[in-house]
Amino acid sequence: MNKDIREKLKISSEKLDSINDLLTNPNLRAIDDFLAVVAKYGTPEQINAKAKQAMDLPTLLRRVAQTRPDYLAALQWLQKQADEEAFISITEYRREVLGEGCDRVIFTDDFAVTLEISACQYFPWVIAMAKRAIEQRAIVPERFICVRKMKEQEADGDLLAFAAAMQIIGASFVETLDTKGTDGSNVHLGGSDTIAGYFGGIGQPNRHALQWLDEYLYYYTNYGIRQVLNLNPGTVMLGYLLHRLGIDIEFKISVFMGNDNPYAALWTLIGAKLFSRDDGSTPLVGFNWSNSTNNETIEIAAQFRRELDLENLVRFEHHITETWKSIVRQPYNRREELLKLADRVPNISAKHEGGDPAIEQMREHPSDIFDYFRDKSEIVASGDWERLTLNFLDKFDSVNRTAKALTENGLSFIAAQKLHPLERGMVARL
Repeated sequence: MNKDIREKLKISSEKLDSINDLLTNPNLRAIDDFLAVVAKYGTPEQINAKAKQAMDLPTLLRRVAQTRPDYLAALQWLQKQADEEAFISITEYRREVLGEGCDRVIFTDDFAVTLEISACQYFPWVIAMAKRAIEQRAIVPERFICVRKMKEQEADGDLLAFAAAMQIIGASFVETLDTKGTDGSNVHLGGSDTIAGYFGGIGQPNRHALQWLDEYLYYYTNYGIRQVLNLNPGTVMLGYLLHRLGIDIEFKISVFMGNDNPYAALWTLIGAKLFSRDDGSTPLVGFNWSNSTNNETIEIAAQFRRELDLENLVRFEHHITETWKSIVRQPYNRREELLKLADRVPNISAKHEGGDPAIEQMREHPSDIFDYFRDKSEIVASGDWERLTLNFLDKFDSVNRTAKALTENGLSFIAAQKLHPLERGMVARL
């Protein structure tokens, strides 16, 4: 009986053929508009070649020298610290945490948790974090999320310097394009007083999905920015289609997509599989769960992620901490839940969007999600620059509390790979 019922769920090859017929229809307006935007930048091969050249580290450093010589000096300092092994190795870190018993612990490297921090808005914060890591023998995370306005980053030189810094330290990073609800595309959304406008969608209506595509290709070809935040079903679809053409886009799905149950994840991952390339690759490299998601949901989804052969390709990203203001009820800290999950579900990341609640509630200016959308000039003029810098360093400290907790429980983590090798003189194994 159960077998017969399950068979009813099977999709016929005729239905899959009809999807292919639709996508290749030469008179389909939606696909015509998509291809017209791509054609502005060249063929897929030309687009990838431009991006590869733009992201070449010597190219980035030359451009930084032309725009921000002070940033070039900071990058050279960072490279020197990495070359001279100024940062603690993973083995040294484990011994400092566990003491003499460290050598008897078998760490679960196959389930290593990626350490993630958000949002790293400004290049100088990378340097401040690196200095603290050296001084405190702390761990720099492997994954960085930036939610700052792209045009502002481009104008003041942060975009180039930040991209170069990520290569120097061996970290992945995600940028957030300007085409989103807060850019005015969502007519129902003004500021925090009209947040209910989000109920109609995060805000990429009508032609804004194509504007997102255009914006992505601009930053991909001019700066080599490969990985971006994705927060709308339409732009997720465009990302799948762009990757199918052969353009090497990567994206992570935002917490604002609201994936909070196994069936939302099933739909998203089926899409990733359906539009994967012949080699199995997908542009979906990060899947950020809703803050309301529990461990059971993640474990259920991990099963069909594995069955779809996406386990090593799609990272499950889970918020451990959140900004103190404007996004969740506090106190919010999921570290203990992570510890219960980390030896059972591979390829997950621990995202730190705020300091630990005990620290945040004592700050004169606790972290606030709405600070992400302020102009830097206004932040500096208001006297909040140092306060926001402290908020970021609180997040960095939270990352390190998670690294310590994982280590104390015999669990592995992935840190900035060019700063924290497993052993001195070795390339990082994790």
